[in-house]
Amino acid sequence: MSLLRDAVSFTGLFPEAVLCGTVMAAVCSAFGVFVVLKRIVFISIALSEAATFGLALALVFHFSPLAGSALVTGAVVFMLTLPEKRQHLPKDVVLGTVFLLASSASVLLVAQSGFGLEEIKAMLYGDLIVSSPRDRWVLLLTGVPSLAVLLLFLRPVLYAFLDREAACVMGVRCWFWEGLFFFLLGLVVSGASKSGGALLVFCLLVVIPATALLLARRLWAVIAISVALGVLTTWAGLLTAYSADLPANPTIIGLSCLLLIGVAAIRTMATTRSSRR
Repeated sequence: MSLLRDAVSFTGLFPEAVLCGTVMAAVCSAFGVFVVLKRIVFISIALSEAATFGLALALVFHFSPLAGSALVTGAVVFMLTLPEKRQHLPKDVVLGTVFLLASSASVLLVAQSGFGLEEIKAMLYGDLIVSSPRDRWVLLLTGVPSLAVLLLFLRPVLYAFLDREAACVMGVRCWFWEGLFFFLLGLVVSGASKSGGALLVFCLLVVIPATALLLARRLWAVIAISVALGVLTTWAGLLTAYSADLPANPTIIGLSCLLLIGVAAIRTMATTRSSRR
């Protein structure tokens, strides 16, 4: 009963945190399945940091946070979609440079901004507790349409991702579908970064889908489990943070990582037992 009272109390006090966390968790966890399958984990953290840098730009120069995030992530997505023959360096090198530059520039930009430490931390690292109706609408208008487009064109995206050479032989325009996916991913990360922050967005894109992939093999089942785990973990993290007076985003990240470790340990023990028989 105490847990139920806490849940009702938290929802009444912070309805926007619950709504934003739910939408963010569902959308990012679904997109994350493709991030993990494509093995582009480093791209997701580079995009998250780029979006954070865009937020810092918006903070310093006083314009829309979404515009700042979209501008910077759009530039990164453009680099990712360039034909390989035009890239003089491996993508990992480019992404590593983007990650380091965005991380350092974000801190340097706000260092002399005149804002307090807590405001800077909330801007750069996100805080679901202080989500606003504007954040909710940004998430709804960027995340939900992006997820709908991805699911609508799921088949060609999968062909381009899983077997590029065979897809090209079949006439699938791989460069177009890969570019579309990166564009949608950049849009999702941009919309989620203000309230979620780089670390939570990265967690939802990688840790939760990885857990789902340990629990199922069929794609639709993996997507459904990933969305369910993302939403449930976010709710559990928010409630735990409220009850124990802890910061919300790190609590959600911690619970997500513990869940992955627990599922991986159970899976390993089950595999070991079956191999001994």
